[in-house]
Amino acid sequence: MTKNPRNCRADAVIATGPREVCAVLTADCLPLLLYDEAGTRVAAIHAGWRGLAEGVIEATIGRFAVPPREILCWLGPAISPQAFEVGAEVRARFLAQGGEDTKAAFVPVAGSESGWLANLYALARERLHACGVDRVCVGELCTYSDPGRFFSYRRDKVTGRMASLIWIDPDAGR
Repeated sequence: MTKNPRNCRADAVIATGPREVCAVLTADCLPLLLYDEAGTRVAAIHAGWRGLAEGVIEATIGRFAVPPREILCWLGPAISPQAFEVGAEVRARFLAQGGEDTKAAFVPVAGSESGWLANLYALARERLHACGVDRVCVGELCTYSDPGRFFSYRRDKVTGRMASLIWIDPDAGR
């Protein structure tokens, strides 16, 4: 981890010491919070479709320095598969990388020749499981359909962001 991350832009951050906070800002993209069962490291991931396709989950887990079976993950609020329409090129990119579970994460948009509804939760879970992370808590709350609780860029076009934070409690276990 960079000790002085000023002006650093990234889709993931890892902390290994107490009082180091990992944070991601999202409006429709999927926030993932990871921690190891020993409580010695935490991470926050910003996973939009581009980050998922480029391997942000795999890269973060690869830097976690513990076996994936010791990692736990929480998936926060994101745009639901009923509201997240993508083009055929996005679907094709994922299909080139995945298997049947990837195919099931895309449903054709009724009346469209090239539109697909994408399930970010399913795509993230598939990548986590492929890495060996099986303990995943999924809320599947939709940012797009719940304007009373969540920001949504797709819904509002101009919006704020929600912060997802995780840190190591220096007093845990006392």
